Amino acid sequence: MKNFKHSMVQRLYLLKILFFALSITTFITSCSKDDDEQTAPIVYNEENPLNKYHELAGFTSTSNFINSGDYEFGLVFSPNVKGKINSLVVKLPDANNNLRITIWDYDTKTVLRTEVVNISAANVSVTKSIAEFVLEKDRKYMITMNSNDWYKRYKLDNSNAIYPITAGNIKFLEYRWLSGTAQVFPTNVSQNYNAGDLSFNFQQVE
Repeated sequence: MKNFKHSMVQRLYLLKILFFALSITTFITSCSKDDDEQTAPIVYNEENPLNKYHELAGFTSTSNFINSGDYEFGLVFSPNVKGKINSLVVKLPDANNNLRITIWDYDTKTVLRTEVVNISAANVSVTKSIAEFVLEKDRKYMITMNSNDWYKRYKLDNSNAIYPITAGNIKFLEYRWLSGTAQVFPTNVSQNYNAGDLSFNFQQVE
């Protein structure tokens, strides 16, 4: 009888230890899942700032320029958050199978990235995916294209836009241009129009 009671006590003791071990395992697993859920990265939506920029600038009128002389031209901008450019977006009033697009460091005036886009048809928006190009928060960049075709966006009264213009997470600082086909940092600034349409798809990363 004593052996039987002793055996029962041992079994109950072992069951308690097993139950305790299972409880600890369940707790650790639960905490691990909670940690995984809390550290899951946020995936932000892509944004293209061009249309909002035109709207806020008041550039609601458009004229087409075709074979109107070669220029290097585009927009100076700065991201309000760290992010990346995933693709370039271009629309022209004429075809161009060898459109050069450049991303510049504004302060050093150096080329950071060069891409060539095939615009196979007029008046059709073309999106070209690129190897991600990281943009640092508050750093100043410029994106330009070299073309003799463009859309001119402007106000009916031809008055100046007021810069900076913030469209989503992108702040536009000025529009620049320079005559010629060379890949040279544009030195001329104009505030009463934007020539394009050249833009990009931006995605916040943190």
